Amino acid sequence: MKNIIVTGTSRGIGYELALQLANAGHQVLALSRKTPKALMEHPNISCLSVDLSLELDLLEVEKFLSATWKMVDAIVHNAGALLLSPFAETTTADFERIYKVNVFAIASLTRMALPYLKKGSHVVSISSMGGIQGSVKFAGLSAYSSSKGAVITLSELLAEEYKEQGIAFNVLALGSVQTEMLAEAFPGYQAPLTAAQMADYIFNFTLTGHQFYNGKVLQVSATTP
Repeated sequence: MKNIIVTGTSRGIGYELALQLANAGHQVLALSRKTPKALMEHPNISCLSVDLSLELDLLEVEKFLSATWKMVDAIVHNAGALLLSPFAETTTADFERIYKVNVFAIASLTRMALPYLKKGSHVVSISSMGGIQGSVKFAGLSAYSSSKGAVITLSELLAEEYKEQGIAFNVLALGSVQTEMLAEAFPGYQAPLTAAQMADYIFNFTLTGHQFYNGKVLQVSATTP
C-alpha cells in the first residue's frame, strides 16, 4: 500500500479520488481548505486544512510527513482556482491569485516533499485542455488557462531534473468533467463525465502511469467542453 498526497479534496475530483484511494487500502493525506466529514472519518485518510498558497500552511504538511509518513509514493496536484473574467477586467492581483494556487503551490509543495520522494515515486499534476498549445481556447479564462500551461512546462522540467533519482513527473490535461468548477466556467453545460469517473482514471494513472511515462502530458478529454 502506498502513501499518497491529494490536494483539492474538498469537492469534485479530489474528493472522489481521495475516497477511492483510501477504500483501496492506500494511506491518503488529503489537503484542502475545507475538510468534508466523510474524509475525516475514513481510517485511511489524514486531513489537513491548509491553504497551499501560504508557506506557513505548507509547514504543517512538512511536520506531518516528517513525524508520520517519512516517505511519499505519489502526489496528485489536483487543487485549482478558476477566474472567469474578460481580460481587460483581469488585474495583476487576479493573475497572482490564480497563479499562487495553480502554479506556485504545486512548485512549493513538490519542493517541500522532495526529501520524502524516492525512486519509483510519481508526481501527477492535473492541468486542463485549456493549457495545451493549439487547443480550443475560451474567452474569459486568460488567467486560468495560462496557469495550466505553466503547470505543464513545470512538470516537463522537473521530469528532466529528477530523472536520475527515478522520480516521475507527468501531467493529465483534462477536458470537461461535471464539477462545480466547470459549472462556474460554463453555466448550464452538461459534461459527459462525472467527477467519480475521472477520479477512477486518475486513480489508475497515479498508481501505474510512471511505469510507462515520464515528463509527458496526456490529454484526457472527451469534449472541451
